[in-house]
Amino acid sequence: MQDWLSKWAVYRPNFIAIKEYETGKTFTYSELNTAANQLANVLTTYYGLRSTDRIAIVAENCAEYVILLGVAQKTGIIIVPLNYRLAVGEIDYLLTNAAPKMVIWEAKFTHLVTKTPYFDTIKHQIQLENLGDFYKNQPQKTFQAVDIDENQAAFILYTSGTTGFPKGAIYSHKMLFWNSVNTAISLVINTESRTINCMPPFHTGGLNVLLTPFLHHGGFVCLMKQFDAEATLKLLESEAVTLFMGVPTILKMMADEAYFAKAKFPKLYYLIVGGEPMPIPLIEKWALKNVPVRQGYGMTEVGPNLTSLHQDDAILKKGSIGRANFYVQTKVINEKGEEVAPNESGELLLKGPMVTPGYWQNEAATQKAIKDGWFYTGDRVLQDEAGYFYVVDRIKNMFISGGENVYPAEIERILITHEAIAEVAVIGVKDEKWGEVGKAFIVLNDLQKIDLEEIRLFCFQKLSKFKIPKYVEILKELPKNASGKIERKFLN
Repeated sequence: MQDWLSKWAVYRPNFIAIKEYETGKTFTYSELNTAANQLANVLTTYYGLRSTDRIAIVAENCAEYVILLGVAQKTGIIIVPLNYRLAVGEIDYLLTNAAPKMVIWEAKFTHLVTKTPYFDTIKHQIQLENLGDFYKNQPQKTFQAVDIDENQAAFILYTSGTTGFPKGAIYSHKMLFWNSVNTAISLVINTESRTINCMPPFHTGGLNVLLTPFLHHGGFVCLMKQFDAEATLKLLESEAVTLFMGVPTILKMMADEAYFAKAKFPKLYYLIVGGEPMPIPLIEKWALKNVPVRQGYGMTEVGPNLTSLHQDDAILKKGSIGRANFYVQTKVINEKGEEVAPNESGELLLKGPMVTPGYWQNEAATQKAIKDGWFYTGDRVLQDEAGYFYVVDRIKNMFISGGENVYPAEIERILITHEAIAEVAVIGVKDEKWGEVGKAFIVLNDLQKIDLEEIRLFCFQKLSKFKIPKYVEILKELPKNASGKIERKFLN
């Protein structure tokens, strides 16, 4: 049974499932289910949409995403959330690739959608603010859900496209279910669970880290269109939040906010952290507020909730992404395809019911990523004797200096422990003598100063000589994408 809203409309009809922070609107499970039924009727009866047809949506966090999830589970229609921070040409590429029969967009993004060459070829075009007019007053309030193959896409989620064109990861109905199961076993998620979602809805972190598991388990989610540090801190209190997910950048901004000093979080079990490793000083700062941290690992094509580091191990196993979640199979292999011994690094492979069936309209990329049921992550990791994983780096980030493989993440983990350094990213740059050498881009803590020689001396005490960055550049901020990950392609 994949029609979650219809179930909770019976079990908890009057419980508030969704609240929009900016508008103050609330939606019970009964209201969400009624809206999804009515919209499903309109889309199939009047617009002629059928299972596997696509609806693209360009909008910030709003209740319509949840209603459309309900539509997807009832009808088999595929939802395609698009990144509203892209340029017109990039949006056009995604629309062309997804070939939706309908596009829905928020008014503020009209310029992005309507100016794309592909826009005029889309059969049905609806502005989000007018969407309710098409179904709210419909007399039919029930919809007979169709049978949907579990491997069929519920969403198509486009990767960030750091190299080449973005790929559309098929996020199946089976993945939705098993990610929710894995998440609930690892974390504390039930009908009493409450969270705030300020991650963008076109990113799997915004859709599937907590939002869809919470909907599956009958919880409460407050949706924020845009992250605001002070507002989020206050919402953690006023909404009695039990779990909150963020990337380290978000959590640092909250910890640096003046209101943080007097904020209290008596209901907050812990923070869920992903995207990048969280610096130990930041973990300790939240710990002083009696809020532990659970770090994890995930990706668009698998999960996304794949590993979890228990909060009690946050300091003892610092730098670790934890152990694999319940229904996640793992394997670490070397360049020859052989499994490595504990504490030896290699590529992480993943297997299980939460692995994507493949990439939309891209069989070559699918075959490259999935072999014999194993998904090749492109991440180099090592696993200790106790089963804890540590990410060494993205394999593509590796550079070769004087014949030696250098992984920037290893250098970054050292540099971030320096008291003057707030953020750091390391890349390889060309060098006549060594082929490539490291270049570190550093963001300093307020009022701190540091020079190249001090950095080199600090690294010399902890790293092999060939790993020490030859160049250092101080920046006011590092370039990042919508999910808070560093955009290395803009560093040079």
